[in-house]
Amino acid sequence: MRLIEKVWFQGHFAKWLMVPLLLPLMLIFAVISFCRRIAFKLGLLKSFKVSVPVVVVGNIGIGGNGKTPVTLYLVEQLTAKGLKVGVVSRGYGSKAPYYPYQVNEESSAEQAGDEPLLIFQRSGIPVVIGADRVKGCQQLIDQGCEIIIADDGLQHYRLKRDFEFIVVDGKRLFGNGLLLPAGPLRESKHRMAQANCVIVNGESQWLEQAKNLALPVVHMQLSATKVVNVKTGISISLKTFLVDNLMKDKHVNALAGIGDPKRFFNTLEHYGFVLNTAKGFIDHQAFSAEDLQQFPSNIPLLMTEKDAVKCSDFAQENFWYLPVNAKFLATNDDSSIATVIDKITALAD
Repeated sequence: MRLIEKVWFQGHFAKWLMVPLLLPLMLIFAVISFCRRIAFKLGLLKSFKVSVPVVVVGNIGIGGNGKTPVTLYLVEQLTAKGLKVGVVSRGYGSKAPYYPYQVNEESSAEQAGDEPLLIFQRSGIPVVIGADRVKGCQQLIDQGCEIIIADDGLQHYRLKRDFEFIVVDGKRLFGNGLLLPAGPLRESKHRMAQANCVIVNGESQWLEQAKNLALPVVHMQLSATKVVNVKTGISISLKTFLVDNLMKDKHVNALAGIGDPKRFFNTLEHYGFVLNTAKGFIDHQAFSAEDLQQFPSNIPLLMTEKDAVKCSDFAQENFWYLPVNAKFLATNDDSSIATVIDKITALAD
């Protein structure tokens, strides 16, 4: 974890030096962010409404908090309702030959970005990336999409939206509560009250407090049932993998290039793995074969699905990934995920 993230989320002693130095920049960021939102509200900056409902899945802070599993869950549920769903994304770090760019079977993680490629490979639905998400939406509409999910689009106010999910990491929450760069927040916590639904990912002491929000709050956990070989695509149940001859002592190595690598490592330990080496990388790390040479080939190397899409070209037999799915826990009827899905479905009627 980078020092600045330790300051934001763990209260590292360097905060006494770094935060005061960064406060002037935070104030500038806050003013620009506020003025930008007001400009969109007043029409000084133009926002565009497309002809089908747009559902935003985003967060008020930086880093991974479970947005991609939420997007995949929504795709699955809305598709089951008979809707043709498309996904539009910025495609962070992508180097596509042109934009808007539609992810396809030949796309690489470098071209499409890791998360859009993961979404396409898992769901098979149309996924379009590009900075101009209005054009991206129109490309999806031209293909017959009846509802569009904007992955990580909360702050993209140029695109009007019909429904907003804000996903909160139940463990890291809002860090020190400050805006960038003194803290991890893109917008203040007050922004959540303007969303349509808040999703809390993982166990959290904040859940009770969150129920005071005047909007649905749902509790999500990530669950896994299998591991998949990065090179061959063969999948094995977790139980079988753990008792396999190669796994008799349950020792593995692990890597994660996500917002909070420790969350992934804790998940592996929860399922019974013993980690020899656990190496965290920066979010969206562009892996090379050289990066992974530090891991011996005689025991399994486990990674996230997001990392796997970037390692497929040079995968070895011992590379495995752990696909996770969003699992929503029972709440009261007014805040159930089923009720929320029904509201979104009604938007497309």
